Amino acid sequence: MDSRSKKSRLDSKEENIKQERQTQERLMQEKQMREKQRLTTTGALVKFLKNQFVARDGKEHRIINGVFGIFGHGNVAGLGQALEEYGGKELPFFQPKNEQSMVHSAIAFSKARRGLGTFACTTSVGPGATNLITGAATATINRLPVLLLPGDIFANRSVSPVLQQLENSSSLDMSVNDCLKPVSRFWDRINRPEQILQSLPEAMRFLSRPEMNGAVTIALPEDVQAEAFDFPLSFFEKRVYTNYRPLPTDEELKIAVQMIKSSEKPMIIAGGGVYYSDAGQALKTFVDSTHIPVAVTQAGKSINESHSEFYLGAVGVTGTMAANKIASDCDLVIVLGSRLSDFTTASKTQFRNQKVKFLSVNLNSLDASKHGAFGIVADIRSTVAALTKALGQHKISSEYEQRILEVAKQWQTIRNELTVTHDEEKRNLTQAAVIGLLNNNISPDSVIVHAAGGLPGDLHKLWKTTSDGNYHSEYGYSCMGYEIAGALGVKMADPKREVYAVLGDGSYLMLNHEIVTSIQEGIKITLILLDNNGYQCIHGLQKSCGSRSFGNEFRQRDPESQMLDGEYLKIDFILNAQSLGALTFTATNKITFIDALEKSKKSKKTCLIYIPLEKGQTLPNYSWWDVPISEESTDESVRLARKKYEEAVTKKRFFY
Repeated sequence: MDSRSKKSRLDSKEENIKQERQTQERLMQEKQMREKQRLTTTGALVKFLKNQFVARDGKEHRIINGVFGIFGHGNVAGLGQALEEYGGKELPFFQPKNEQSMVHSAIAFSKARRGLGTFACTTSVGPGATNLITGAATATINRLPVLLLPGDIFANRSVSPVLQQLENSSSLDMSVNDCLKPVSRFWDRINRPEQILQSLPEAMRFLSRPEMNGAVTIALPEDVQAEAFDFPLSFFEKRVYTNYRPLPTDEELKIAVQMIKSSEKPMIIAGGGVYYSDAGQALKTFVDSTHIPVAVTQAGKSINESHSEFYLGAVGVTGTMAANKIASDCDLVIVLGSRLSDFTTASKTQFRNQKVKFLSVNLNSLDASKHGAFGIVADIRSTVAALTKALGQHKISSEYEQRILEVAKQWQTIRNELTVTHDEEKRNLTQAAVIGLLNNNISPDSVIVHAAGGLPGDLHKLWKTTSDGNYHSEYGYSCMGYEIAGALGVKMADPKREVYAVLGDGSYLMLNHEIVTSIQEGIKITLILLDNNGYQCIHGLQKSCGSRSFGNEFRQRDPESQMLDGEYLKIDFILNAQSLGALTFTATNKITFIDALEKSKKSKKTCLIYIPLEKGQTLPNYSWWDVPISEESTDESVRLARKKYEEAVTKKRFFY
């Protein structure tokens, strides 16, 4: 065979190999394309969110249960279009009336579900995005998950500056969404469609893990929302993130048991972590076994307190006489799921026993280590159950038990006196009387929702929680305006329960918009509106600090003094609520309030019960709160208040 024939055969063989390789590559590409779907960034985001679940104790929960949104040019053609096309029943869209309040609804839903699931919230770029900040802070401070999806400025910058763009000369990559970084647990900006392949699973990790919960922000540039990419189909498959219950180590358990057994006067501080861990029954078993008394934080009061005579109610600044007396003298504080805020510790003056030690159980390592505690980073329910078993027949002394029951009985007498109402009284109801009547005249499985002002303090002190979740307080951020939106979220989380938003006139005037949403969606909530003509909680604090009344009441400007100390404003809250669609009632005494409650229960639409309050009626305090008073003043009352403040500060303790 000559060389030319040999070369021809080799060339032919190489050509066949080349063609076969090309065929294989083509088939592989076709297979890969069959395993991909071309979608816009937001289309892929919607399809992904529909299939994300968190599991605990063998039960699955959808992580994102729907989307709250207000559309603008920054999200209507991108995410808005994707929600309409792909959202379906699995990811329904809800139309709130304020960006801040929709975040409140989302985190209230999450709290009612013990952190197992939330909502996404979308806004346009600009004011809509910055309105998310307060809600984001509320979520992160309360350790509750929410997904924020604000629109953002163009990633390609071709039309910069766009409408509502904040220009910054030091960085062309900055937008108003950067303001959300400090209040988010996780923050990302999607500048290319394929970036969501990494970003979204990471976001779900933060939303599904209780120790990592808070606001998750994913900023979506307007142009990138509409850009397409070939996404792998595996990205849209169902994913379940298991929420395990980590146990303490044998060594940690041994130390904890020794601390409890060597303590003469132990006490439990039950925080929100007890509720989120669904540890109420485990705690009851522990208390029944040991008789160690329990006091609760605002978040901890969500657990059922009717279990035992050893539950002493609220502790700290807004605490009961019983809980605070026991706390002042205890030598071991068993902290379950609390971040030990200044209200719980009475600004570090509550625990006065010089030998006091702290044993803390928390999934969050930061919280577990506070006050120099021996910290156990573990699940509360599992840890409490393990402690119960390890302690065996151990109980507190009979002398300590007698002291606990004695102060508990004394407090119940005081509480009954504070909440009593007489039918023949001509004056308006007091806030304490309203709380007592509400507590006694709604079903035990109803939910009361409240947030800022004087109400949380009085409710913390006086309310008797009758079922898990019966008491829903947002007090980590004490955010005015949370109440109505929060009640909406709670009702969405558990439609079978009656939900009451208890709020003052100040909070009502800040954020009442979601009354309209409740009517629109047919989600019935009941508002208990207490009118005391202003921000009377801070007004009372102002006067206790030695100051005169200034800027806290709703009064007209006096033409002579040019101060806001004229006549009280006459605001028709009834007409306002009616204009938004609510059924309204007015209650001025015990009989009319109970009647209004009964009628509201029968209603299928949102109701408002308006109650003009007797002003100036405050509850006794059993601890101190650090509010610095002016060191220099020409006012004698301020100088006297400063002197008392300086004496009180000396009682602060620091634990390492």
